[in-house]
Amino acid sequence: MADTINYRLTIHRTIALATGANDLSGKEEHILVIPASVIDSIGTIAGFEPDLDRFLKPILASDQLTFHPRSTMETDPSFKQLIPYVLLQWTDADGVVHLFTYTRGGGSGEKRLHAKRSVGIGGHISEEDAAGGADPYTTGMHRELAEEIQLESGYDETQEGLIYDPSNDVGKVHVGVVHRFVLKTPDVKSNEADLADGGFVSVETLKSERDGLETWSQLAIDALYR
Repeated sequence: MADTINYRLTIHRTIALATGANDLSGKEEHILVIPASVIDSIGTIAGFEPDLDRFLKPILASDQLTFHPRSTMETDPSFKQLIPYVLLQWTDADGVVHLFTYTRGGGSGEKRLHAKRSVGIGGHISEEDAAGGADPYTTGMHRELAEEIQLESGYDETQEGLIYDPSNDVGKVHVGVVHRFVLKTPDVKSNEADLADGGFVSVETLKSERDGLETWSQLAIDALYR
């Protein structure tokens, strides 16, 4: 398991709204992004990258993080959207490791991923997540979790790595930050229509059904459950 130190955004600094962006009142969502050139200057992320010291720490410390309109960022690979991607792990009484999994449905989520099975919970970090000087990354991650699931179990959390997969249009504009929540009990329920057929499935079963998983889930399972 990865180091238990979790990297966070520096809370004493302000992340700027993109120059020329509309007032957020009544307007579209503005999301946290970083120029692709910043990541490229650190190194190349190919699939799953476990070196958080090298990549995530400087990304979250960068003064190039900004909030941009989501509609423009979804088709602009010169920026990367930072997405928390939380795996919910539970081990049963027989020692069998399970992950919470669901089918992406017709809700408000990323429509380009619909009908795929996933083991990751999370979403975009919004400008509103920085209100009151909060750490927008951590605040946004927990907001997304609360919107998408009911989690009534205690857990231990670790950050595990980064995912970047430019093989498809969704992957070209997103970088996932993989978190693992090791749950005490399997008390998780889906809140949204976008998370259909939610429940715990053994890792071995998920491996055997790998082709039905979205790419990020494939990469995360391949890296963390060998």
